[in-house]
Amino acid sequence: MSETAGTILVADDHPMFRSAIVHALRAAMAHCRVLEASSQSTLESCLAATPDIDLVLLDLTMPGAIGFSSLLWLRGERPDLPVIVISSQDNPRTARRAQQFGAAGFVPKAAPVEDLDKAVQRVLDGGLWFESASAERSERDAVLAARLARLTPQQFRVLMLMAEGLLNKQIASRLGLAENTVKIHVTAVLSKLDCRSRTQAAVLVKSLDLDEGDETS
Repeated sequence: MSETAGTILVADDHPMFRSAIVHALRAAMAHCRVLEASSQSTLESCLAATPDIDLVLLDLTMPGAIGFSSLLWLRGERPDLPVIVISSQDNPRTARRAQQFGAAGFVPKAAPVEDLDKAVQRVLDGGLWFESASAERSERDAVLAARLARLTPQQFRVLMLMAEGLLNKQIASRLGLAENTVKIHVTAVLSKLDCRSRTQAAVLVKSLDLDEGDETS
């Protein structure tokens, strides 16, 4: 692997696994700068504070995330930033959904470290790594990804909090916004997603969740 790989962000809520990944990256790339995040909120903070990240290794089941929501948020926030999804199971449908939602690679957590090294190098070189993405492409996921791509990053944050059942006042407090600004965002979210109600929007977000048996991390 290249010794000048820049900055890699490892986002995973399991401290021991995260440490193992960090150790493997530093062993393979002596000059690599490795950052860590353990939740969606720390992922957002790290991304905001570090504009020069070259690659994200992303766990799908961190606190604050619903299924593929962190991946979609990253794609909206930094479209040019490649993301490798790290999954606890080698499930073809999970790998395919990760690819459809914009990941550049997919590596099972049970894979040998050599596979991770190869995946990281391939993606840093501008390629893709999907050794287990053999499931059929889902038109439903393609439509869902296209609808969510209409949202701005802030609108996506509002949507995720709507899905948690928060009221506009609570969303405003969580995001540091005026309540009227949240109302405007909610209206825009419902319009862009072709949803008639907050409940319908929440159901759409639920469809981002991992299929039963896809992920058990």
